[in-house]
Amino acid sequence: MADPVPELGQIPGGNSQVFPVQAESIKQRVDEVLNWVDSLEHKLKEVEEFYSSIGVSVSGKDTEKGRQVFGIRKIQQEAARREAVAAKRMQDLMRQFGTIFRQITQHKCAWPFMHPVNVEGLGLDDYYEIIDKPMDFSTIKNQMEAKDGTGYRHVMQIHADMRLVFENAMNYNEEASDVYDMAKTLLGKYEEKWAHFLPKVQEEEKIREEEEKQAAMEALLAKEASHTKTTRELSNEICNVNDELEKLRNIVVERCRKITSEEKLNIGMALSKLSPDDLQKVLGIVAQADPIFQPKAGEVTIEMDVLDEPTLWRLKFFVKDALENTMKKKKEETTKAGDLRGTQSNEVSNKRNAINKLAERRTKRSRP
Repeated sequence: MADPVPELGQIPGGNSQVFPVQAESIKQRVDEVLNWVDSLEHKLKEVEEFYSSIGVSVSGKDTEKGRQVFGIRKIQQEAARREAVAAKRMQDLMRQFGTIFRQITQHKCAWPFMHPVNVEGLGLDDYYEIIDKPMDFSTIKNQMEAKDGTGYRHVMQIHADMRLVFENAMNYNEEASDVYDMAKTLLGKYEEKWAHFLPKVQEEEKIREEEEKQAAMEALLAKEASHTKTTRELSNEICNVNDELEKLRNIVVERCRKITSEEKLNIGMALSKLSPDDLQKVLGIVAQADPIFQPKAGEVTIEMDVLDEPTLWRLKFFVKDALENTMKKKKEETTKAGDLRGTQSNEVSNKRNAINKLAERRTKRSRP
């Protein structure tokens, strides 16, 4: 979270009684507040994007009522515990698989596959051209017994390497060879034993899938808790920004001259030229200064003489900007309309020229 903008009293000049009247000091303060607002907008955008991704509005109601929220530390602890339990279950499964492994490696047909193929000794020059990943039972056994973290982490990895032993032998050797027959025989024995063992693996996979879903949900709730906290902080900071802007406004107004009667009259006359949306904003400005004022009443009367100076200055600047924006939009629309008329005029002129040229050609052709 960004450091809060310092209070007015921490800026040279401090409070409204001794705050320097130099424009540069006020500009510096305004720049600080604007940077603060930019930071808040960035945070708010992140929060809005998060809640939008999970289909929740940023109202605070959905995020705090009827939803179980977990702390991030608790989520991390639960994830570590769940991972440890899952690893223990998998170690148990791999130990059970060890029985199948011993039965296969003790079979009378297993001896050609107990150790890596002696490629150089047997003169198998094309072996690595045919076999991408050599595999044998001793390599599998070493991986199953590894204690340094380099071994198998899932029983399906052992299963894949077991099949690879037989597939390599059957791919390299001819079907009529003894090695091919021994590999095919062992593969059949292995597949039979694996079929009985597979339901245990599938059950573990189902448990892991459910645990991953639960972990993902808890992580989402933890992130939501973090954003809920950020939302509350943003709400407080926005209030602080409003307070700071109000202080600045009052300081500036105190140094300004009073609005003249003629200016009040001009403001009132200018209100009739505003758009409905801008008029609603005017009513909002007046309502901020006068809690009794009812901007949604059927007929609204704004009495300029009873408004305080800060409100009058706000109205003066707002009306000026609103009218300038309206004039700017009208000018842009007029320019676009003129461009459109010019384009249409050019198109008409081009068509007329084309028709004239066509008529000239026909006249020339019709002459004897």
